[in-house]
Amino acid sequence: MHKVMIISGAGLSAESGISTFRDSDGLWENYDVMTVCSTQGWMQDRQLVTDFYNARREDLEDKKPNAMHRALAALEEKYPDQIIHLTQNVDNLLEKAGAKEVLHLHGTLTDLRCEECHQTFYVGYRAQKEDEQCPHCGSYSVRHNVVMFGESAPMYQHIYRAIDESDLFIAIGTSGQVIDIVALVQEFEHSILVNPKQERHTTGFGDFEKNIDAYFEHFIQAKATDAVDEMLEYIEEHLGR
Repeated sequence: MHKVMIISGAGLSAESGISTFRDSDGLWENYDVMTVCSTQGWMQDRQLVTDFYNARREDLEDKKPNAMHRALAALEEKYPDQIIHLTQNVDNLLEKAGAKEVLHLHGTLTDLRCEECHQTFYVGYRAQKEDEQCPHCGSYSVRHNVVMFGESAPMYQHIYRAIDESDLFIAIGTSGQVIDIVALVQEFEHSILVNPKQERHTTGFGDFEKNIDAYFEHFIQAKATDAVDEMLEYIEEHLGR
C-alpha cells in the first residue's frame, strides 16, 4: 500500500493570516524571535514570553483554514492510513478543516504544558492565568506547549517512522531552515515541493548549495492555495498506482 509523507511549514497557514517570522528580518509581531522563542529568552523573562503566546493564542481564534488546509483534511479522509502529515505549525487550522491525524512537531498553541509532570492540557484560545494549575498533578509550574529554540523536539521521532513507511514525500510552505527537507527528500524516489519562491540549500557550514527545488521530482512554484489542484493530481496518480 502506497503512503504519502507530508511536512508542512509556515507557508501553509500564511494565507490564513498567520504571520511568519522568517519574512520580517527576525522580527515576529514586533518581537525579537530569540527573545520570545528561545530557552534563553524564557529564562530571562517568563512573563514576556507567556504574554506573547497568550496574544498569539487569542489571535488564532478567528483564523480560518484555507483551501490547502481543507484539501489536506479531505485527503486524509479519502485515504485513511495512507497519509502521514507532520506539520511544523503550532496553529490548529488543519484541525479546524477537519483533519484528525496531524502530528505537530513543534507543539500546539491551544494547549499548555506542565513542567512537573510534562502532561499537556487544552485551554483553547484563552490566556494562561497567573495561577494556572495543571489539572493532572496540581502543579503551578505551567508553560506554553510550543517547542523553543534550544530545547529538544520529541515529536521528531515520527519523521523517521514516516520515512520508513512512505514512498512519496511532499513539502508544503517550508524553507527547510528548521527541518532539513533536502536530507529527507533524498530518501525518496518520488517527491513534490510546494513553495512560492525558490530557496537555497545551505550545508552545516553555512555554505549555499543549489536550490532546494532541484532535489525534488516535482516543484510547484506557487502559494499553497494556488497549488492545490496540481498537487492533488500528482497524489491521486501516485496512490492509484
